[in-house]
Order: sequence, then C-alpha cells, then structure tokens
Amino acid sequence: MIYVNGDSHSAGAEIVNDFVFAQDDPCFLTYGRKAHPEAVLQTYGYIIAQAVGQSFFCDAESGSSNDRIIRTTKDFIKNARKKRNIHIIIGWSTWEREEWKLTDTEYVQVTSSGTDSVPESMEEEYKEWVLKQTLKELYRKTALWHDKIYDFHMELRDMKIKHTFFNTYMYFDEMCVPKEKQKDWHHQFINPYDQDYTFFYYLKNKGFETVNKNSFHYGINGHQEYTKVVLENFLAQNKYNKSPNYLRTNFPMLDEKPKVDKILNF
Repeated sequence: MIYVNGDSHSAGAEIVNDFVFAQDDPCFLTYGRKAHPEAVLQTYGYIIAQAVGQSFFCDAESGSSNDRIIRTTKDFIKNARKKRNIHIIIGWSTWEREEWKLTDTEYVQVTSSGTDSVPESMEEEYKEWVLKQTLKELYRKTALWHDKIYDFHMELRDMKIKHTFFNTYMYFDEMCVPKEKQKDWHHQFINPYDQDYTFFYYLKNKGFETVNKNSFHYGINGHQEYTKVVLENFLAQNKYNKSPNYLRTNFPMLDEKPKVDKILNF
C-alpha cells in the first residue's frame, strides 16, 4: 500500500477549480478540511500507486503542520494490519507551523500567516504567537524539526517500514543545520539539505508555473513531473529494475492524466 501524508502540495490543493479543501466545493461540504477527492486522483501519490499497482490512502491536508503529519501517520500505522506492506511517502510542511490541541479529538493547525481561522478562545493566543515567529525562531524550528523528523525516520526503520521523505518548500539550510549535524538518512529522504529538490523549487527551476500567479501550488503537470523524483526513490527501495528507459517504458501513465474513476482516500 502507498500511504501519503503532507500538506497542500501532497493534497493536490487548487488542482480542481482552485479548491484548497474539499469543503470549498459545495459538493463536498461534509468532507471538511480533507483533500478534494477529485484532486487527490491527480496528485503524485495517486500516480505512483497506479504506476506500481498498489492500493492508496491519502492523509495529506492543506495547511498541515508537521506535528499533525507525524501524529496521523503514527495513528495509521497503529491501526494497520500489515505494517511492513506499507510504503509511506511524506512531503514535509514548513517548519514554523504548529498543531494546537482543542479537545481530546480536535486539533487546530496554525501558520505564521496571521490569517488562520482559529476558535474564538484561541484568537488572542494566535495573534501573540504570530508576532513571535521571527527569523531567529524559524532557524530554531528548522534545527528542531530536522532532529524530530530524523527520530521518526529511525522509528520507521526500527519497524522495518519503508518510507520516502522529501521537503515541499523549506529545507534544512546549512545555516540552521551545519554539516557536522547533518544525518545519514539511509537514502530515504530525497536530498533534505538541497533546496533544489523541494517540491516547489524543483518544479520552479524546471519552468513549471503555479496554478495562478498568487499561488504556491502546481497543477497536474507539476505533479506528474515530481512523481518521477519520488518514484525513483520508491523503486530503489523496492528493488525494481532501473534501466535508463525503465520509467518511460514501464510507467507510461506518468505522461498521462489519471482517470477520475474512483476515490481511494476516504
């Protein structure tokens, strides 16, 4: 099974009519903040699942913090019957985001934008928190998340669960994570110390345009292109044959628009 978690880049935000959350579409109001079901079918994760003939589950949510990504991934693993049959793919969110607990079962995702919708009881706390999100604080959080994600990586290795990590926008800058503190990720994190391999900048450098000039999200063509980056890591871990023309010959669907024929993430 292919399990995907992350933020808007993994959820396929704005692929369908500029919808970020499923609830933005009147047809899916009850789905709340989940990824739009039609957009999911055009994301890199679903394309990979199609390519390798595996089932697929998307836990990604726009605006997600890394706290949420780790929490929900652990919940999924806990409830999975055949844990070693899962290949986890995570596109990590930006380092400043946090998850605040509202009740035993409800959580709030906050970003430094200052525009997040939070419960009235949290409004003042949120305003004060935004003011504290300085560049110095971002540097601190970059180093913090570097170590927290590495710990999670080692947990997955201990459980013998295959996984592919990549950064979506921010990366582990050498200013925050100097070379002597960089880790061996056992080829399960795609160039974590290189901005050029983040989802956003990899596609930008290749000339892809976002869905509109004010957006940070790419459309289906961008997802198809980045699929090749993630799929190469997946194939290496799963010992698929990798001749120079392997992807083009064996996975022609990478150049095709996935058919919106079934919803596998709900």
